[in-house]
Amino acid sequence: MQRARAPIAPSESDTNLGGRRAAWQARALDGAARDLLARDRAAFLHQSVSTPCLNAVVKAQGIWLEDSAGRRLMDFHGNNVHHIGYGHPRLRRAIAEQMASLPFAPRRYANEPAVLLAEKLAAIAPGSLSKTLFTTGGSDAVEVAVKLARAATGRFKTVSFWDAFHGAGVGASSLSGEALFRSGPAAPLVAGAQHVAPFACYRCPYGHPADAQGRPIPDRCGIACAGMVEYVLSREGDVAAVVAEPARAVPYLPPPGYWRAVREACDRHGALLIFDEIPTGLGKTGRMFACEHDGVVPDLLVLGKALGGGILPIAAVLARPELDVAQDWAFGHYTHEKNPVTARAALTTIEIIEDERLVDNAERVGAMALGRLEAMRRRLPAIGDVRGRGLLLGIELVRDRDTKAPDAELAEAVLYRALDRGLSFKTTMGNVLTLTPPLIVTEAQMTHALDILEEAIGAGLP
Repeated sequence: MQRARAPIAPSESDTNLGGRRAAWQARALDGAARDLLARDRAAFLHQSVSTPCLNAVVKAQGIWLEDSAGRRLMDFHGNNVHHIGYGHPRLRRAIAEQMASLPFAPRRYANEPAVLLAEKLAAIAPGSLSKTLFTTGGSDAVEVAVKLARAATGRFKTVSFWDAFHGAGVGASSLSGEALFRSGPAAPLVAGAQHVAPFACYRCPYGHPADAQGRPIPDRCGIACAGMVEYVLSREGDVAAVVAEPARAVPYLPPPGYWRAVREACDRHGALLIFDEIPTGLGKTGRMFACEHDGVVPDLLVLGKALGGGILPIAAVLARPELDVAQDWAFGHYTHEKNPVTARAALTTIEIIEDERLVDNAERVGAMALGRLEAMRRRLPAIGDVRGRGLLLGIELVRDRDTKAPDAELAEAVLYRALDRGLSFKTTMGNVLTLTPPLIVTEAQMTHALDILEEAIGAGLP
């Protein structure tokens, strides 16, 4: 007898089984897309947020996706891999050159592209994060960071946050706080993974009120969310690391002083601080690393996604030299650990971000967008809150501003209206429109995208 499924809590991703999605696909997709989706559905294992798929794309260039019907979409989602835009010609050339000269290196041999990348990451990283290991994906990199923390501290427990996402591996899923990835048939997971409620000022899990803009009122809350991290560290006594996203991809931003308080709590209780900058690093928030906004340096920092330039998969763990403790043990022993092609792709991606001043662009265009979003919030009662840094932006839709009742129905309707008008993004936690465009987006393109959203939100429910 099949067990009844418990309802899944809202996720950081929009799921793929809704009635509106099926209705939109029946109306909007051409025959070629339907045929490819059917083949995809037959060939791949089914899982939420990927298979069955939304649509079929045939081209990706710059900020644009093109589907099989020839419709172009501004991609304000991109899984946060497309910081430099899709198919950057300089990156394509660099990859081709590397493939022609040294396409692979067994990991026991040094090669210059891998060393150059490690040196470059040490040069741009905050603080003394100068030792690195490369992996092929963010989940693996997160787990390497935890292994290092365990070895360095002699402890095995971790503290992370509900609603966070740190990857799909068994260990990374244990750290994550989303039911979509950590519960159900995949459980139980790794022991010792403790969770606390996150910072989320507009919807403070500790019940403290926010101001009209969703910001904390410091003399009312005393950043209780940071105090809970300290409480758990003191009660457990043997935590190896606090693992966190310095800015949550939902998005939620930490209240002033939050990470400074957590950093000090970690130091007091002998826990390391691991920042997962897989979605936020390399300029997304208008600084090279999101933690720079808060003036806090972690003990370990994890990068991924955009590091491969939206073409190749590569991730990295950066650590203080004192954490070089593996010695004869292997914590990140991967076949493509020092792949010269992926290393060259990552090095070139960082050079493009620097040479084209894309971090500055993210800061400038993001500030313009936040100003426009605040004006939209004042005009449209369905917008309860807007928030973000740089090009990590969120619009929270509500049925009532006073109660803050989430309006997931409207969010989903807006998603498909925007797709019809040439804009792709994702919904998070059911009712938040999350915009993460590439760092190359222009003010004109951002303005056009926000015009689409204002019209789609203003139309209300059908």
